[in-house]
Amino acid sequence: MHTNLEFPELLQLIDERSTAFRAAIAAAPDLDVPVPSCPGWTLADLARHIGEGRHAWAATIAAGPDTATKSTEKGTPAPQERDALLAWLATATQAMLDALREAGPERGSWAWWRRSQSPRTCGAVARHQLQEIAVHTYDAQLALGDPQPLPAPVALDGVEDFQFTCCATTAAWPHQPAVVDYHATEGRSWRLSLSADGARVTRLSAPTAGADVSATGPASDLVLFCYGRLGPDAVKIDGDTRIFDQLIAWDPGA
Repeated sequence: MHTNLEFPELLQLIDERSTAFRAAIAAAPDLDVPVPSCPGWTLADLARHIGEGRHAWAATIAAGPDTATKSTEKGTPAPQERDALLAWLATATQAMLDALREAGPERGSWAWWRRSQSPRTCGAVARHQLQEIAVHTYDAQLALGDPQPLPAPVALDGVEDFQFTCCATTAAWPHQPAVVDYHATEGRSWRLSLSADGARVTRLSAPTAGADVSATGPASDLVLFCYGRLGPDAVKIDGDTRIFDQLIAWDPGA
């Protein structure tokens, strides 16, 4: 039986992935190294994005469940000197973790996913923030030429979070109805049903017939495929590949 990561596990894994991100920044020969998976960005740009984003989420969570917009708080400007930048990143991450811990998983929070299947709670924010730092840690490692797979617990939760948070919506699917399955080789599967009623996700107890197209691979590869870090050749695709092209091009709004 599948169970989601518990809130304390999410916070611990955010901390671990943030540490791995800082380790990549610390190991870089230069902060002007370009990040191939974030066109136009250098490692310095990526680090600034991470730090400012954690400060903004810390302030948003602290503002409480009734806030109508995400905070524009960015903290102090990102330092240019590497050691100071690393300390700034650690402070930003700790501020977000402290805000999440104080609020608890059940408290409401502003979130951009108004029409998804994910709740607008601090627990759901923590879940998605884990994926944010995990994928950007991969980006930083890729810039150094040594990308590492996402840890299995992070990746398995990441496939589901992407489906429930980023894909599920009540916005009408503008094409022919379709069924898309995702199969992680670690033994978990999900089904995305697309129709005029929107996009809805269900967990599958086992691979099941009826999909128009499916993607199969290790959970890390599925997450990185979903976020556009890996191409379709990185996973095994069966069925009508045009549906993935339609999904990638679709912008249903949050």
